[in-house]
Amino acid sequence: MTIIGITGPTGAGKTTALREIEKLGGAVIDCDAVYHDLLERDITLQGMLESAFGPLRDESGSVDRKKLGTIVFGDPEKLEKLNTIAQTATVERTRQLLEEYRANGRTLVAIDAIALLESSLAKLCDATIAVIAPQEVRVQRIMAREGISEEYAWSRVKAQKGDDYFTEGCDHTLYNDCAQAEEFALRAKTLVESILQEHIQSVSYTHLTL
Repeated sequence: MTIIGITGPTGAGKTTALREIEKLGGAVIDCDAVYHDLLERDITLQGMLESAFGPLRDESGSVDRKKLGTIVFGDPEKLEKLNTIAQTATVERTRQLLEEYRANGRTLVAIDAIALLESSLAKLCDATIAVIAPQEVRVQRIMAREGISEEYAWSRVKAQKGDDYFTEGCDHTLYNDCAQAEEFALRAKTLVESILQEHIQSVSYTHLTL
Protein backbone atom coordinates (compact mmCIF):
# COMPACT_ATOMS: atom_id res chain seq x y z
CA MET A 1 0.00 0.00 0.00
CA THR A 2 1.29 3.45 -0.95
CA ILE A 3 0.68 6.19 1.63
CA ILE A 4 0.94 9.81 0.47
CA GLY A 5 0.88 12.74 2.88
CA ILE A 6 -0.70 15.97 1.65
CA THR A 7 -0.15 19.28 3.42
CA GLY A 8 0.00 23.00 2.75
CA PRO A 9 -1.70 26.25 3.73
CA THR A 10 -5.43 26.86 3.44
CA GLY A 11 -6.77 27.79 0.01
CA ALA A 12 -3.84 26.31 -1.91
CA GLY A 13 -5.77 23.52 -3.62
CA LYS A 14 -5.31 20.44 -1.45
CA THR A 15 -8.92 19.38 -2.03
CA THR A 16 -8.35 19.26 -5.79
CA ALA A 17 -5.24 17.12 -5.35
CA LEU A 18 -7.06 14.78 -2.96
CA ARG A 19 -9.94 14.43 -5.40
CA GLU A 20 -7.49 13.18 -8.03
CA ILE A 21 -6.19 10.59 -5.57
CA GLU A 22 -9.76 9.39 -5.03
CA LYS A 23 -10.25 9.17 -8.80
CA LEU A 24 -7.21 6.89 -8.91
CA GLY A 25 -8.94 4.57 -6.42
CA GLY A 26 -7.26 5.93 -3.30
CA ALA A 27 -8.81 6.53 0.10
CA VAL A 28 -8.41 9.85 1.89
CA ILE A 29 -7.96 10.32 5.63
CA ASP A 30 -8.91 13.90 6.53
CA CYS A 31 -7.19 14.51 9.87
CA ASP A 32 -9.41 17.49 10.69
CA ALA A 33 -12.47 15.26 10.24
CA VAL A 34 -10.80 12.51 12.29
CA TYR A 35 -10.19 14.91 15.18
CA HIS A 36 -13.72 16.33 15.06
CA ASP A 37 -15.16 12.82 15.05
CA LEU A 38 -13.03 11.89 18.07
CA LEU A 39 -14.13 15.07 19.80
CA GLU A 40 -17.74 13.93 19.41
CA ARG A 41 -17.46 10.31 20.50
CA ASP A 42 -14.11 9.58 22.21
CA ILE A 43 -14.71 9.69 25.96
CA THR A 44 -11.00 9.40 26.73
CA LEU A 45 -10.12 12.43 24.59
CA GLN A 46 -13.01 14.41 26.06
CA GLY A 47 -11.79 13.62 29.57
CA MET A 48 -8.24 14.65 28.76
CA LEU A 49 -9.42 17.98 27.37
CA GLU A 50 -11.58 18.73 30.38
CA SER A 51 -8.76 17.79 32.74
CA ALA A 52 -6.54 20.26 30.93
CA PHE A 53 -8.99 23.10 30.30
CA GLY A 54 -11.94 22.68 32.67
CA PRO A 55 -15.63 22.06 31.86
CA LEU A 56 -16.29 22.21 28.12
CA ARG A 57 -19.77 20.72 27.65
CA ASP A 58 -22.65 22.49 25.99
CA GLU A 59 -26.34 21.94 26.80
CA SER A 60 -26.43 18.72 24.76
CA GLY A 61 -23.45 17.27 26.63
CA SER A 62 -21.05 17.59 23.69
CA VAL A 63 -17.70 19.34 23.82
CA ASP A 64 -18.25 22.98 22.88
CA ARG A 65 -15.54 23.66 20.28
CA LYS A 66 -16.10 27.43 20.39
CA LYS A 67 -15.64 27.45 24.16
CA LEU A 68 -12.47 25.42 23.82
CA GLY A 69 -11.22 27.82 21.15
CA THR A 70 -11.93 30.81 23.36
CA ILE A 71 -9.82 29.24 26.11
CA VAL A 72 -6.76 28.39 24.01
CA PHE A 73 -6.54 31.05 21.31
CA GLY A 74 -4.43 33.95 22.52
CA ASP A 75 -2.65 31.72 25.05
CA PRO A 76 0.33 30.02 23.35
CA GLU A 77 0.95 27.63 26.23
CA LYS A 78 -2.65 26.38 26.29
CA LEU A 79 -2.77 26.18 22.49
CA GLU A 80 0.38 24.06 22.47
CA LYS A 81 -1.15 21.76 25.10
CA LEU A 82 -4.31 21.39 23.00
CA ASN A 83 -2.28 20.64 19.88
CA THR A 84 -0.32 17.96 21.71
CA ILE A 85 -3.47 16.27 23.02
CA ALA A 86 -5.26 16.54 19.67
CA GLN A 87 -2.29 15.31 17.61
CA THR A 88 -1.70 12.29 19.85
CA ALA A 89 -5.31 11.17 19.52
CA THR A 90 -5.49 11.94 15.79
CA VAL A 91 -2.26 10.10 14.97
CA GLU A 92 -3.41 7.00 16.86
CA ARG A 93 -6.76 6.95 15.05
CA THR A 94 -5.05 7.55 11.70
CA ARG A 95 -2.82 4.53 12.33
CA GLN A 96 -5.92 2.44 13.00
CA LEU A 97 -7.57 3.65 9.79
CA LEU A 98 -4.45 2.85 7.78
CA GLU A 99 -4.43 -0.71 9.11
CA GLU A 100 -8.12 -1.06 8.26
CA TYR A 101 -7.48 0.11 4.71
CA ARG A 102 -4.51 -2.24 4.42
CA ALA A 103 -6.61 -5.16 5.64
CA ASN A 104 -9.29 -4.28 3.10
CA GLY A 105 -6.78 -4.43 0.26
CA ARG A 106 -6.45 -0.71 -0.48
CA THR A 107 -3.34 0.08 -2.52
CA LEU A 108 -3.36 3.88 -2.15
CA VAL A 109 -4.21 6.10 0.82
CA ALA A 110 -3.69 9.84 1.28
CA ILE A 111 -3.33 11.53 4.66
CA ASP A 112 -4.60 15.13 4.55
CA ALA A 113 -3.11 17.06 7.48
CA ILE A 114 -2.16 20.70 7.98
CA ALA A 115 0.08 19.48 10.83
CA LEU A 116 1.59 16.63 8.84
CA LEU A 117 5.16 17.80 9.38
CA GLU A 118 4.79 18.79 13.06
CA SER A 119 3.34 15.45 14.06
CA SER A 120 4.61 11.92 13.48
CA LEU A 121 2.18 11.47 10.58
CA ALA A 122 4.86 12.21 7.96
CA LYS A 123 6.79 9.16 9.14
CA LEU A 124 3.86 6.97 8.14
CA CYS A 125 4.05 8.18 4.53
CA ASP A 126 5.96 6.77 1.57
CA ALA A 127 5.94 10.27 0.04
CA THR A 128 4.81 13.74 1.09
CA ILE A 129 3.44 16.55 -1.08
CA ALA A 130 3.28 20.26 -0.27
CA VAL A 131 0.44 22.06 -2.08
CA ILE A 132 1.08 25.81 -2.26
CA ALA A 133 -0.27 28.79 -4.18
CA PRO A 134 0.22 32.57 -4.35
CA GLN A 135 -1.22 34.32 -1.29
CA GLU A 136 -3.49 36.55 -3.38
CA VAL A 137 -5.03 33.49 -5.03
CA ARG A 138 -5.51 31.76 -1.69
CA VAL A 139 -7.30 34.81 -0.27
CA GLN A 140 -9.75 34.86 -3.17
CA ARG A 141 -10.44 31.14 -2.84
CA ILE A 142 -11.05 31.37 0.91
CA MET A 143 -13.41 34.32 0.45
CA ALA A 144 -15.41 32.46 -2.20
CA ARG A 145 -15.46 29.19 -0.27
CA GLU A 146 -16.36 30.52 3.17
CA GLY A 147 -18.11 33.79 2.43
CA ILE A 148 -15.76 35.86 4.60
CA SER A 149 -14.36 39.35 4.14
CA GLU A 150 -11.07 40.00 2.39
CA GLU A 151 -9.61 41.39 5.60
CA TYR A 152 -10.44 38.23 7.54
CA ALA A 153 -9.18 36.03 4.71
CA TRP A 154 -5.84 37.85 4.73
CA SER A 155 -5.59 37.43 8.51
CA ARG A 156 -6.13 33.69 8.07
CA VAL A 157 -3.48 33.45 5.37
CA LYS A 158 -0.88 35.51 7.25
CA ALA A 159 -1.40 33.50 10.44
CA GLN A 160 -0.22 30.29 8.74
CA LYS A 161 3.30 29.07 8.14
CA GLY A 162 5.11 30.26 5.01
CA ASP A 163 5.51 28.25 1.82
CA ASP A 164 9.14 27.42 2.61
CA TYR A 165 8.12 25.50 5.71
CA PHE A 166 5.98 23.14 3.63
CA THR A 167 8.21 22.83 0.58
CA GLU A 168 11.41 22.23 2.56
CA GLY A 169 9.72 19.61 4.72
CA CYS A 170 8.07 17.62 1.91
CA ASP A 171 9.41 15.31 -0.78
CA HIS A 172 7.43 16.97 -3.58
CA THR A 173 5.79 20.33 -4.26
CA LEU A 174 2.63 21.09 -6.23
CA TYR A 175 2.54 24.79 -7.08
CA ASN A 176 -0.98 25.88 -7.90
CA ASP A 177 -0.65 28.90 -10.15
CA CYS A 178 -3.06 27.42 -12.69
CA ALA A 179 -5.73 29.59 -14.28
CA GLN A 180 -8.17 26.67 -14.38
CA ALA A 181 -8.85 24.00 -11.75
CA GLU A 182 -8.69 21.33 -14.46
CA GLU A 183 -5.09 22.27 -15.23
CA PHE A 184 -4.06 21.89 -11.60
CA ALA A 185 -5.99 18.62 -11.32
CA LEU A 186 -3.97 17.22 -14.23
CA ARG A 187 -0.75 18.44 -12.61
CA ALA A 188 -1.72 16.69 -9.36
CA LYS A 189 -2.72 13.48 -11.11
CA THR A 190 0.57 13.35 -13.01
CA LEU A 191 2.61 13.74 -9.82
CA VAL A 192 0.63 11.12 -7.91
CA GLU A 193 0.96 8.63 -10.77
CA SER A 194 4.70 9.28 -10.81
CA ILE A 195 4.94 8.64 -7.06
CA LEU A 196 2.95 5.41 -7.41
CA GLN A 197 5.24 4.21 -10.18
CA GLU A 198 8.34 5.01 -8.13
CA HIS A 199 6.94 3.19 -5.11
CA ILE A 200 6.02 0.12 -7.14
CA GLN A 201 9.51 0.00 -8.61
CA SER A 202 11.08 0.48 -5.18
CA VAL A 203 9.04 -2.34 -3.66
CA SER A 204 9.85 -4.63 -6.59
CA TYR A 205 13.58 -3.89 -6.26
CA THR A 206 13.47 -4.54 -2.51
CA HIS A 207 11.84 -7.94 -3.08
CA LEU A 208 14.48 -8.84 -5.67
CA THR A 209 17.36 -8.04 -3.32
CA LEU A 210 15.97 -9.91 -0.32
